[in-house]
This record gives sequence, C-alpha cells and structure tokens, in this order.
Amino acid sequence: MGEFFKAELKDRFLKYALDKGDYFETQLLYNEFLRPNYTLDFVEKLVKEIIDYDPELLDIISGNGIKIFMLSATDLTSDFLAEGGFTNLYVQEEEKWDVFLEHLSNTRKLSAQEKAELGETEKSNYSRERTLLFGLILAVAISFLFTLYSLIKNIVDSDRYMTRDEFEIEIEKLRTEYQTESNKIMNELNTLKDKMPDSLK
Repeated sequence: MGEFFKAELKDRFLKYALDKGDYFETQLLYNEFLRPNYTLDFVEKLVKEIIDYDPELLDIISGNGIKIFMLSATDLTSDFLAEGGFTNLYVQEEEKWDVFLEHLSNTRKLSAQEKAELGETEKSNYSRERTLLFGLILAVAISFLFTLYSLIKNIVDSDRYMTRDEFEIEIEKLRTEYQTESNKIMNELNTLKDKMPDSLK
C-alpha cells in the first residue's frame, strides 16, 4: 500500500471518528474501510501512527487486553482535517522533496575540496602538456643542430669548396626549415595557451 493511500485512510479514520461523535471500537474502522483485504492489526498500526504524529488527534481507551480498544475524536480532530489532514502533509512532503531534488540536480555547487581537486587536475594536465611541448621544442632544436652540424661537416670535410651561391642556397634551406619548425612550435604554444585555465594564464 502506498504512502498516499495510507494518508487518505488516516484522514478517513479521523472523519469517521468525528462523525461518530462518541467512542467506538477499532473493529468498526476495520469493517468500514479495510475488510476483507487487510487485517485488524493494520488498522491498529495506522491508528498508532496517527497517535504518534499527534496524541491530541484521538482520545484512546485501552481494554480487552488491547492497548487501542476504543477511540473518539477530540476538539483538534476537526481543525486538523480542515487544514488538509494527513493527505495535505503527504503532498507538502512530496513537494519539498521535488524542490530539493530539483535544486540538487540543477545548482549543485562544488565543495572546497572538489574545487581544490579540480584545480589540481587542471594543473596536472597543464604541467603534462607543458612537459610534452618542451620535449617537442627540444627535439626540434636537436634536429636543427644535427642538420647544421651535418651541413658544416660536409663543408669542412669536402674536397672542394662550395661556391658562394651553393652556400647561400644551403643557408636558405636551413632558414626555411627553421622557420617551418618555428611556426609549428608557435602553433603548439598557442594551442596549449588556449587550453590553459584562466587562473594559470
């Protein structure tokens, strides 16, 4: 049985007690509302929940070895039902949960620890990318030095001298190669800078 149906039953019990105007046995509630699908124990459980919520809603008399044997409405019963009773309490509780869950899913703020962990992750990613970039720059620089060394070695070890035009052609090749590599590095630096969090720029 759902909680809403239980809330409705409690309100019906209270209204029945109000209409009766005098003490009656819990058996009557069972006969009126829950027979034959539920037990008398279930009726007593619901009456106990009413009493646990507010002992002033029903006046209880024990007897026949039963703690809740006879019951009657009180002065507060009518007011409680006029305010919506247990059904209204259930609806209000559900609305609170809906608002809470909506708020939780839409505007959840990060805790200080989560922010710190996120910052550490960003710094770690940035540090790793920076290391890779410097590795790339170092590899290009070493490649350039080997090329330069190879060119100079060819000039020095060669049996013949290079003409000025040949030398200028070789230097222009080196300059073009260097410019190409330099442009690649600048592109990588710009890409890394765009990925960098604002706090680290």
